[in-house]
Amino acid sequence: MGAPGQTVLYEVNIEVDAAAHEEYRRWLRSHIAEILALPGFTGARIFDVLDPPPSAGRIGLCVQYALKNQAALDDYLRDHAPRLRADGIARFGDRFQAARRVLRPARR
Repeated sequence: MGAPGQTVLYEVNIEVDAAAHEEYRRWLRSHIAEILALPGFTGARIFDVLDPPPSAGRIGLCVQYALKNQAALDDYLRDHAPRLRADGIARFGDRFQAARRVLRPARR
């Protein structure tokens, strides 16, 4: 999927019910802090999604996490993601949806 030492971005696109948006955003900040404390993560940015617009009654968010390399992402997905995803589901149930993708810098 890329050179072993090459930086990757792990992107999470979220739609959350407008009624739960503020509570979700508060939780998301602590969730991101917990993830950034894990080995291999080097940063994260939160974006409000403008286009495409979220579904009616929902707010769109995008979180991009930077990781040192694919191995760090693989470790996260194997060792930590199931627990962290389960926490969000336990707190917010079907009041949100998340889709994920992995990006790497383009070769010049």
